[in-house]
Amino acid sequence: MSSFDLFKYALVLLLPAAYLATRYLRSTTPPASSTSSTVEEKPVKSIMQAPRDDLAPPKMIPLTLAQLKEFDGSDPSKPIYVSIKGTVFDVSAKADVYGSGKSYNIFAGKDGSKGLGMSSLKEADAVPDYSELNDADRKVLDDWHGFFSKRYNVVGRVIDLPAVVKQEREASSENPTPAANL
Repeated sequence: MSSFDLFKYALVLLLPAAYLATRYLRSTTPPASSTSSTVEEKPVKSIMQAPRDDLAPPKMIPLTLAQLKEFDGSDPSKPIYVSIKGTVFDVSAKADVYGSGKSYNIFAGKDGSKGLGMSSLKEADAVPDYSELNDADRKVLDDWHGFFSKRYNVVGRVIDLPAVVKQEREASSENPTPAANL
């Protein structure tokens, strides 16, 4: 075997090894500091919205569950509302998520508190009665309520939720109206 043949075999073996070593070193070596000061880093885009500081003061328009259904995103001339624990949020700004046929439309035009607490996108779970949620799921539901409160305008309150009606009955039975003096 000639020395030229040995050189060809060595070259064939060393080139891939050199290529792999170069790739490895480039992926683990941080960029030089002289260029990092002149290059602006772009912020990482997140699917989560940042809290807003321009929210309108909360409105407390009383809505029934039947009235809330009108704001499910199917009519583009109407806003899109989502209710959590009876608080109604205007999510129209995120029609790409809550609009008709979109990923979270299951919660539009209704109070889907149970489904949010369970992190479920099943139609059967998107109901207002969250009384049977365990403590961990109630914490998740409270976190969703807090998330929405910091990002969407509050436009109303659902007045005929089972839990709301029950609380009002309990409150009125504890504080009965005094009878008129005769």
